[in-house]
Amino acid sequence: MCEQCDYETMLHRAKLDATENRLRVLEVIGNNSYPLSAGDIFKTLQRSGAINRVTVYRILDLLVDRGLVDRISTGGRAAYYGMAPNEHHRPHPHFYCKRCGQMECLSPESLPLDGDAFRKTFPGRIDKVEVRVDGICKNCMRLTDVLGAQRVSS
Repeated sequence: MCEQCDYETMLHRAKLDATENRLRVLEVIGNNSYPLSAGDIFKTLQRSGAINRVTVYRILDLLVDRGLVDRISTGGRAAYYGMAPNEHHRPHPHFYCKRCGQMECLSPESLPLDGDAFRKTFPGRIDKVEVRVDGICKNCMRLTDVLGAQRVSS
């Protein structure tokens, strides 16, 4: 769990009631060091008590709308969810594995973005910047290497 985030206070600041289900969704997202799919969030919540899948999706939509949670695109129809940038979570890029579908958080320093320079050249209002790097993760690369070596030795 994010030791620094007070989910109840975050909900109140966003002018939302701190319902049990909203708190549970925030805790699941905050407990992970990488973004989760809505399905993964639902499965995790089901382990600790009954919850409706539609309720989870509605809560996620509400938390995204209120700026507490970020919806991170995979480039397709799927999305992942992570804590939105706040005083305890700096904005950062993500890595998406095209083979296994895992989404990982990257260090903010790994792909710096000069927001001030961008704002000087772009005359409109910027609400969100999402940076995602797509490729093959190290685990999938290892699996490919192992399978390739097995084919060669056969």
